Order: sequence, then C-alpha cells, then structure tokens
Amino acid sequence: MRTPAGLVGLSVLLATVFAGAPDARQLFKGSDVSLARETSLTRDIKILSSAGARALTDACAGWAANNKLVVAIAVLDWGGNLLDSHAMEGAAANAIDTALLKAKSALRWRRPTSITNQMVRSGENLAPTFMDDFPQPGALPVVLNGQVIGAMGVSSADGEKCAQAAIDTVFKGQATSQGR
Repeated sequence: MRTPAGLVGLSVLLATVFAGAPDARQLFKGSDVSLARETSLTRDIKILSSAGARALTDACAGWAANNKLVVAIAVLDWGGNLLDSHAMEGAAANAIDTALLKAKSALRWRRPTSITNQMVRSGENLAPTFMDDFPQPGALPVVLNGQVIGAMGVSSADGEKCAQAAIDTVFKGQATSQGR
C-alpha cells in the first residue's frame, strides 16, 4: 500500500518530536504550535445561570408593570440557549417570538439592537437583514467583566430600558449592556 508523501513527512516530524530531538523546537518555531504554548489553550468564562435569567425576567416584568407596560421577555445564555421567557397578561400573540428574535440579534452582534437597527437603516451594515436577525430595538447583551454572558430581549418600544433596568437591578452595576 502506498503512503501519501505528506503523511510520510508528518510521520517523520512526529517521530522527531516524540523522540525528543534537540532541534524539535526549531521545527515549530514561529508556527501556531509555538504560539499555543505561549498562550492559554483554555479560558474561564462566566455563564448566566437559570436563577440569574429568572431574576432578570422578574426584574424586567416588575419595571414594565411599574411603567404600565405589557411585555414579553426572553433571556438567552452566551451560547444562544433560551434560559427563561415570560409573557405578561395581555401581551400580543407574537410578543414572545419577537422578544426571542431580538435577544438572538443582541447576542450575535454583541450590542443593543437599537444600534444594529441604526446601522441597518443607514446602510452601514446590511448583514443583519439577510442573516435571519431581527435588528429591532428592544434587546441588550448582558456583559460581565468584558464577557458576553447572555442577552435579554423585550417586546416593547421601551424594551431596552426594561432590560437595562433589570440588568442594573440584578447585577447591581457589575454588568453592562455594551459588548463591543
């Protein structure tokens, strides 16, 4: 059976590395492997818990009730998984879908959807219009220590105010809504 030349070269290279040859490091000098040795191959991340998502939902619903608004709320974790959702009594039939789409857009673009909306309207960035996003105002990323840990979408014209009030209440000023 014939072995491809590239595979033979790889075999020789691996044999040299595993044999501990003194020049094995020189083979990788300047390559991605040497960079990987200089940087961490993993990182610690914070994630939004189910309890945190419920607290955000409750805080937002409380803010909405105090401001005489009827909203639906969707909270996602950093990977886009739905952690919590809630539609207040009287919310429109499409409200929870709208909140979820807004939250997904805020998470993907790591910015408030009102900013993405402005970028689309000005023609600066039209990508959200053909990437199945919903760049309508009403959602914020949840950012803790510079890491996006989730997103919150609210089906209301004042959705970002509601989400920001919830983030401020739950995280007591430790989290922001600016991911960029």
